[in-house]
Amino acid sequence: MTEGCEFRDLYDQYDALGVSIVGVSFDSPAENKLFSFNNSFQYELWTDAERELALHYGAASFAQQPFATRHTVVLDDYGRWILTYAGVGNTVQHPNDVLADLTAIFSQ
Repeated sequence: MTEGCEFRDLYDQYDALGVSIVGVSFDSPAENKLFSFNNSFQYELWTDAERELALHYGAASFAQQPFATRHTVVLDDYGRWILTYAGVGNTVQHPNDVLADLTAIFSQ
C-alpha cells in the first residue's frame, strides 16, 4: 500500500510533467476499485488477472505466479518503453526517485 500512496501524494507533481500514472495488480476489478477508493487514488488501477502485462514487462515469470514483482515501467506518448525500475525494494522512496528521473528527462 505504501508505494501506491506515495504515488498518490506526488500525483500533482507527476501531472505537472504530463506524466500519467496507472497501477496494475492481479486483484479483481472490484478489489482494485475498493482499494483505489479507500486510498483516494487519483489514478486508475488495472486488473491483470491473466498476467499478460506482468509477463510482458517482467513483473511475473509465469502465468500462475501469485504475486507480481514490483516493477515500474515508463512509456512515452507512443507506448514505447523508455525506463524500467525492476524489483523495486524501497517502496516509500521509489516514487520520489522516479519523479526525480522524469523531472530530469522531461524538463529539458
